[in-house]
Amino acid sequence: MDFSADQIAGLVNGTVEGDGAVTVSTFAKIEEGHPGALSFLANPKYTHYIYTTRSSIVLVKRDFELEKPVNATLIRVDDPYATVASLLDMVSKMTSRRPSGVETPSHIAEGVNVSDGCYVGAFSYIDQGVKLGTGVLVYPQCYIGAGVEIGDNTILYPGVKIYHGCKIGDNCILHSGVVIGADGFGFAPVDGVYNKIPQMGNVVIEDNVEIGANTTVDRAMLGSTRIRKGVKLDNLIMVAHNCEVGENTVMASQVGVAGSTKVGAGCVVGGQVGFAGHIHVGDGTQIGAQSGIPKNVKPNSRIMGYPAVDFGEFARQSINVKNLSKLYAKVAELEKKVNLNSEK
Repeated sequence: MDFSADQIAGLVNGTVEGDGAVTVSTFAKIEEGHPGALSFLANPKYTHYIYTTRSSIVLVKRDFELEKPVNATLIRVDDPYATVASLLDMVSKMTSRRPSGVETPSHIAEGVNVSDGCYVGAFSYIDQGVKLGTGVLVYPQCYIGAGVEIGDNTILYPGVKIYHGCKIGDNCILHSGVVIGADGFGFAPVDGVYNKIPQMGNVVIEDNVEIGANTTVDRAMLGSTRIRKGVKLDNLIMVAHNCEVGENTVMASQVGVAGSTKVGAGCVVGGQVGFAGHIHVGDGTQIGAQSGIPKNVKPNSRIMGYPAVDFGEFARQSINVKNLSKLYAKVAELEKKVNLNSEK
């Protein structure tokens, strides 16, 4: 389906600069642009591509200043990244086929109510007492344990496993390989033997949460492990028992959160960050990739490193580390001079 620059601008409240009649039928990265494609420029590192891209239309910020003429038609918007995201969402909804019905073979326990608009894919297993909201999509090879509750319009992609008693909110997306509610890592050492502590709690995932492929959220020993509304977890993340992740917090891949740690609302966590257990990270905290968090963090902190320190301090430390070889050579030189003077 083709859309003109004028039509797109009308959808996104943008301003056209160039040929408003030019049309596009697909999307492309600005560096890989081609005729008939729409691209966007959000990161300044890619600015030079706007002068060479072959894309027909490029979304740019309203205040973006050209240094020379461009071939593409520009649509000026407040936020090009957010705008292309909304356009991709619109196109996805227009073109995606929504499955429906119950495929065979699949197992749905007696008494389970499959609400209107639900889909259950082949080889899925839905145990006793499960409640599926309206429009839930359960793709093939999923397991939903006894007493699980899943809210309206939530999507479980192939191979998701949800253990008994867990609760998933509305409009959630769980990607392939996600495991919700496996036992927390709880063992009591007695005479050199680690005895298992029964994990009697559950996991509660609130509305509008998205969890990436092969991420795991362990059930609580007592009470609930909680993922608050709006949280976005990348692939390959581990959230341990009795943790809490606050509203609208985002975590990149390979983050590990040890037991009973509370991460506040609106936090941004880079990849491969490790959190110690039983700590509290304040709201609005930003944490750089590969950081280690051994203790409590104040709200609105910007930290990085191991152990994590303020971004500015981390930068200074990094410069000092780079200069260590020069410092060593200078100390060695001074040491020689001191030894020579002492010998005299």
